[in-house]
This record gives sequence, C-alpha cells and structure tokens, in this order.
Amino acid sequence: MKFSDYYRQEVGPQLLKELKLKNLMALPRVEKIVVNVGVGEAVTNKNAIAKVKEQLALITGQKPVETKARVSISAFKIRKGLPIGVKVTLRNKRMYDFLEKLIKIIIPRIRDFRGIDEKNIDRNGNLNLGFTEQTIFPEIEFDKIDKVRGLQVTVVTDAHGFQTGKLLFAKLGIPFKKTHG
Repeated sequence: MKFSDYYRQEVGPQLLKELKLKNLMALPRVEKIVVNVGVGEAVTNKNAIAKVKEQLALITGQKPVETKARVSISAFKIRKGLPIGVKVTLRNKRMYDFLEKLIKIIIPRIRDFRGIDEKNIDRNGNLNLGFTEQTIFPEIEFDKIDKVRGLQVTVVTDAHGFQTGKLLFAKLGIPFKKTHG
C-alpha cells in the first residue's frame, strides 16, 4: 500500500474519531517536507555546494536549490548573496515517498535511538529533525562522500497546534520518546 493511501485509509479515519471532527477536510495533513543542508565551508571550498547538491538530489529524488546569505557577516567571511546551503521542498507523491522512507528505513538506522523528543514539534504542529550525517540515507555511499555533513528535515503540517501535530505524527508511525510521569 502506498503511504498516501495509508494516510487516507488508516490514519484519516482514526484522526477523525480521536479529534472528534465531522469534516474530512478538517483533518490535519502533511503539506510539505523541506530538507535543508547548511554548507558553511562553501566560503572557502567552491566544490562543496556542488557535492551537497548531488547528494541531496540522490536522497530526495529532486533537484535542490541553493540558499543564499541574506545578510553579510564579516566574522564568518560571508557576504550577502553568497551561496551557503542547499534545500529541497518535497510535495505530493515525493513527499509521501520520503516520509515513508524516513519512518521505515532512516529512523530505525539511527544508532542508540530511543525515540524522537516531542520538543521537536513546534507550536504549529510541524516536526523538525536534525541528522548529524548524510550517510544514514541508503542512497549515499560512504566511500564517495568528501565530508560528513548534517542535514535538517522539516515536516510541515496544517495541524493547528502541538497536540494535533503530535497525534498526526504518532499515527503516521513516528516513534516518540517515552515520557515518565
């Protein structure tokens, strides 16, 4: 079963009942996933952005765009307009495919994993995950990377609030830390 169908057939009806909603359109849903990599060494290493773009394209299956510095910071030798990172915004089928891969493959591969902290959900119900290395993704071969880099994944929802967002992610299969108390 495709992950989008899983959401419609399994998660949707459960959320309708638990949130006591009467309308299907009021269900919280994932709108987009943004994968972002900051490339601080792009100031000195001109090939860094190209390498990261290539790796992010492999990970997400979509062509990334460069992010440019909005302001100049002399302490870091950054000028306004200088490329300092790359990002990809995933929607629809690619978004669901990436979310399924994240839940079923990537998260279980994390060493010493004890669950995602619920503090990673903001007050608007969006989930922010930081990964310390890109090698956790199966598409990246360790021998072919120039440097281990971290990346951030933001799952943006239209859930109104923390509790609704947490319930949505829990139903989708994101493992949260067990809280004592």
